[in-house]
Amino acid sequence: MSNEEFSALVLTEENGAVSARIERLTGDRLPAGDVTVRVQASTLNYKDGMVIKGLGRLVRSYPHVPGIDFAGVVEASDNPDFTVGDEVVLTGWRVGEIHWGGYAQKARVKGDWLVKKPAGLSLNQTMAIGTAGFTAMLAVRALQSHGVTPDKGEVLVTGAAGGVGSVAVAILANLGYQVAASTGRASEHDYLKGLGATTIIERAELSEPPARPLGVERWAGAIDAVGGTTLASLLTGIKYGGAVAACGLAGGNQLSTTVLPFLLRGVALLGIDSVMCPKAARIAAWERLAHDLPLDKLDALTGRAGLKDLPELAGRILKGDVRGRLVVDVNDI
Repeated sequence: MSNEEFSALVLTEENGAVSARIERLTGDRLPAGDVTVRVQASTLNYKDGMVIKGLGRLVRSYPHVPGIDFAGVVEASDNPDFTVGDEVVLTGWRVGEIHWGGYAQKARVKGDWLVKKPAGLSLNQTMAIGTAGFTAMLAVRALQSHGVTPDKGEVLVTGAAGGVGSVAVAILANLGYQVAASTGRASEHDYLKGLGATTIIERAELSEPPARPLGVERWAGAIDAVGGTTLASLLTGIKYGGAVAACGLAGGNQLSTTVLPFLLRGVALLGIDSVMCPKAARIAAWERLAHDLPLDKLDALTGRAGLKDLPELAGRILKGDVRGRLVVDVNDI
């Protein structure tokens, strides 16, 4: 393994306080793994914000290199599935949490965690998608598997101006669904309509505990990136036989509801996990993303940042103050 120096965002912890700074490291500092990747790009997800700010006890050992996603080119491989020069993508597997992640110019991981970049997407576009967009596609696939088709009615997306929500809106609209986008930011209404939303739902409509266990049947399905009271509220408005794909907890991890939507309307609550998702399902989801996510819409919802910007952006994404997706250039230090 080459000991060529590279730059990384390194987290350290002292007296319970986590701090971040860019450092120069050598290859012998990288963790165990059978594939070494020269990273081209990463991205910023809600979980990355938590890790950088030291929240949720997601990281147990410091110093640590965060970044739950990365894309790059294989530099060395002892894995038969990958050769030098392969373009690869990583999301999940607790990389960036218990294993050093993608906020560095190099990463070493298990080859089983990698997928080859799908045709039709650049490495930067895979990071414009990242875990958030990958999660959105898993949620869309789950709704489709449950029979939520465009003819069944409108689909609600909560946290719609965030990463998961933005990609979900764009995919659903491209597939012919009528999309109701929920946001608390009036400034994002035009942005969401540009992604294909046909209805805007104010966050306040869903942020209070439901007055009744069942409300008017409004939506054929939903993709919920918020959780908490929002999820409890929207469940009361799902049509008979509909489904909700739950994939986030920005609004809390507690769910106070009744069983009536499930027993009287046959509503399904579908849990979405992108971290330990099996490899075959990963490959299928990435192929769907390359086909079903309009790249002009992806470009419209994507911003750019450098490694140096991440400590400040981490605080912003936790406050819900980051629109869409951000590609992180690991060479911008």
